[in-house]
Amino acid sequence: MKYTFFVILFVLITIHLKAQVTLPEQLSLTEYLGYVKKYHPLTQQANLELSIAEAELMAARGGFDPKIEVDFDKKEFKSTSYYSLLNSSFKIPTWYGIEIKAAFENNTGYYINPQSTTPNNGLASLGLTIPLAQGLVINKRLADVRMAKIQLKASAAEQKLQAAEAIYNASVAYFDWKKAYDEVNLYNTYLIFATERYKGIRELIKAGDKPAIDSVEAGILLKTRRLSLTDAQLKLTKARLELSNYIWIENIPVELNENITPEDSPTLNAAYSLNVTENLAQLKIDHHPKMEALQSKLDIMNIDRQYKANLLLPKVDLTYNYLSQPSYLNNVNFDNYKIGFNLSYPIFVRKERGNLKLAKIKIQDGQLDLDLTRVTLKNKIQAQRAEIDSLDSQKRIITELVEDHSIMLKSEEKLFSYGESSLFLINSRENNLVSSKLSEISLENRRLRSIADLFRTLATP
Repeated sequence: MKYTFFVILFVLITIHLKAQVTLPEQLSLTEYLGYVKKYHPLTQQANLELSIAEAELMAARGGFDPKIEVDFDKKEFKSTSYYSLLNSSFKIPTWYGIEIKAAFENNTGYYINPQSTTPNNGLASLGLTIPLAQGLVINKRLADVRMAKIQLKASAAEQKLQAAEAIYNASVAYFDWKKAYDEVNLYNTYLIFATERYKGIRELIKAGDKPAIDSVEAGILLKTRRLSLTDAQLKLTKARLELSNYIWIENIPVELNENITPEDSPTLNAAYSLNVTENLAQLKIDHHPKMEALQSKLDIMNIDRQYKANLLLPKVDLTYNYLSQPSYLNNVNFDNYKIGFNLSYPIFVRKERGNLKLAKIKIQDGQLDLDLTRVTLKNKIQAQRAEIDSLDSQKRIITELVEDHSIMLKSEEKLFSYGESSLFLINSRENNLVSSKLSEISLENRRLRSIADLFRTLATP
């Protein structure tokens, strides 16, 4: 038992380590999204939509499967054969409500119903059941198959929407991880600067070149930098764990290692990795997955309306069966037959009229939803493109601000070395520079998220 336990433990550890070493030291957005698309359960669940629709179509087509029926009943009591009843049939439902039926009966016995009496070697029949009104043009079987075919198309659109949603959430997790990583690096860099400055100020104080209060000023900045770094490290840990939710390799969840870093400039590859540019150029609103899904639902509603409108017709079935003894099948005699006629019709037809009215109202509601979605998608895509363009302009401005604050800080440090400035002004200039760099990181994250939002709206994974 212990041996088995250690073998299983070794296998699990080996699999886990294999998954860990598969990831590179720098995980690019393109490679990361490749893992998500190929292995993540959410994208695999999206693929199940098509499988479900295909199974439903198969089930609907089952309504047209030929059917064999055999019914045998026999009674013997006190050496008397009361009855022996054999009824067998082979039915073939056709596309437009007509049913073909071949049957064989062999009924014998002392107490048998006279109308059920058959020749000694049985009675064969071949016939048709034809609906003359309700069920001829469209019936439940036909409607189910048509709706299942359209549902297959709707499921393909839903698959795209679900996959796009999963990839969108995974992309946002990557962009947030990148933002947290950049903030940690930023705070870590300026913590080093603050530490060196604090040491330098203490040396100057010892030499009598600076007042002792400057050590307090430098110490405040140092503690602030440590506090900011600690908070940024916490955000990075949470972002890394969030990202790990989307990394699966060979159906095994992988926890992202701390030494793995995001790519340096995902902004350059984000539009390409998410295939936004090409999809935007080829976009046709009516071919959008959301529009296709809604249009498919509308088509299903129309078939349901046709079926319910057909139910307003009277149910009129005509049945004809040619009869013959098995030994006489080669000698056709149409004088031997069985014919039937069935008519039924509810007087007020309130149920049918009510259901038809509901079907028409649902179609109106679906059409309004389709029209609204078309306008909403068009405007949303335009708004997101405008947002990306605006963020590009803001990015150029914030880059210039970072350069300006960097120049001001260097100038202030130069003045400080000449004794013409103070530590307070240097700290103020540095805080402004750090704030502008944080804004630059935040703006980059907003732009990346905007690209992801556009991808989500286009929904073409």
